[in-house]
Amino acid sequence: MEPSDQNKQSWNSGAYRAWTNRFGTPSEAAVRIKRDPAKRIGKALDYTGDVKDKKIANLLGSNGTKAVALALLGAIVTVVDFSTENEKYALELAEAADAPIRYVVSDVLQLPADVPRGSFDMVYMEHGILHYFTDLNVLFHVVSTLLRPGGLLVLQDFHPVTTKLITSKGSTANTRKHKVTGDYFDASIEEKVISFSKFGDDCNANVRKVLLRRWTLGEIITSIASSNLTIRLLEELPNQSSDDFDKGIPKTFTLLAEKL
Repeated sequence: MEPSDQNKQSWNSGAYRAWTNRFGTPSEAAVRIKRDPAKRIGKALDYTGDVKDKKIANLLGSNGTKAVALALLGAIVTVVDFSTENEKYALELAEAADAPIRYVVSDVLQLPADVPRGSFDMVYMEHGILHYFTDLNVLFHVVSTLLRPGGLLVLQDFHPVTTKLITSKGSTANTRKHKVTGDYFDASIEEKVISFSKFGDDCNANVRKVLLRRWTLGEIITSIASSNLTIRLLEELPNQSSDDFDKGIPKTFTLLAEKL
């Protein structure tokens, strides 16, 4: 089985229920997002500025919480994701928030013809996306074809130092311990329990596993720069949840790149 096939099956096995457990019903989640949609997007807005009337492609937009927040801020949002369960939650969330979005159920690498190329002001990708791809050059070629000249890729993801090197144990600042147990340059594909499993109702691990390829920061940057995209910013960030938690370890990064 190809990695993408297994990942699609897992993401269509319990995602809707998991998001309901995590965020509440779409109606309940909509109330919280409407209170402060900018907070749901976070630091990326420091660099993108006003998104009103901007055409945004939210690739692997999952449950739609970010897409709906962007729509509430005035953006025209198209989500692309391969999970029909994610689509169901996202569209119900958008309806409850009165923030219409378009949701395209598709493999990002095999976009249907009615997704317009060269017309988006922004491609937005956030947290836990890149590791689903076994070839970043192909992915960022798709990103480049979607953007208009001068359009912007906004990528937020977990830092490879954390995902590839560090093993952590403990749930509080006082008990949290880190060890370097990984190989930063390991290029193998790993089988992992799907991210939403902790919010699910059953323990059928066979259907809830995905195949991931974790990338180095150098591989990510090189693939973007090789795809007719000019990198404008790379910001590495520590854990933002408290002053001392994981201090000194890069937890996430934000990267902006412009279509030439």
